[in-house]
Amino acid sequence: MLCKEIINLIEKKYAKSFAMSWDNVGLLAGRSDKEVRKIFVALDATDDVLDAAIEAGADMLITHHPLIMSGLMRVTDDYFIGNRLMKLIRNDISYYAMHTNYDVRGMADLSGEMLQMKNAEVLEVTCESEDDIRGRHTEGIGRVADLEKRITLRQCCELVKKVFSLENVKVFGNLEAQIGRIAICPGSGKSVIKTALKKGADVLITGDIGHHDGIDAVAQNLAIIDAGHYGVEHIFVKDMVEYLKENLCGIEVSGEEIRHPFTVI
Repeated sequence: MLCKEIINLIEKKYAKSFAMSWDNVGLLAGRSDKEVRKIFVALDATDDVLDAAIEAGADMLITHHPLIMSGLMRVTDDYFIGNRLMKLIRNDISYYAMHTNYDVRGMADLSGEMLQMKNAEVLEVTCESEDDIRGRHTEGIGRVADLEKRITLRQCCELVKKVFSLENVKVFGNLEAQIGRIAICPGSGKSVIKTALKKGADVLITGDIGHHDGIDAVAQNLAIIDAGHYGVEHIFVKDMVEYLKENLCGIEVSGEEIRHPFTVI
């Protein structure tokens, strides 16, 4: 199957039109007419991921985070991004990124379902969509919902650790506080703190929360569980591997192992 045919399949569900205006999604390097027999899926196009894709004999690499997020003036070996692009092209690997379009069309619902959210609503609305089943409806980043039974913040932390396979999380707030309404925003979520407050959430589960963001949220009665940017978003890999395997015949699909980019000691 040609790379462009696989892209058409991906964008049928995760259309680029759902991506944020600042984002850079789609085919970022390589040939759209490349014959693809093996696909490798990862969260980031790191050096280790590129080596793993090459070792796997991949013809196509699909990541969540784009390798190129700002304009490049040159592609040379004196810059690590240029080095990675050259490695992809040398090995004839077509490289595709699906970032905030996946956040909106996949990550939001998936993360909510993993936390067993029921009747969840969009946390931050980014656009509207229409389909035959739901008609016209809002789309966006994250989810927020009421719990069927109140739990403590400590219990919520344990739930997050369990469903996202995490050894630890960082918490801002009283661990014995009662939680009745939860919000989740995979990735970097400090920009949705005000929205979570407006939606009446007792806790926001996200990543990349700084000191002042955390203590200021608590001062406004919003607890924060910082599960890490990678900690929540690594679910992209398994989800996309399964989606591609279900929808592509005769193509081998594999993904990177969960490998957190830092160590807590």
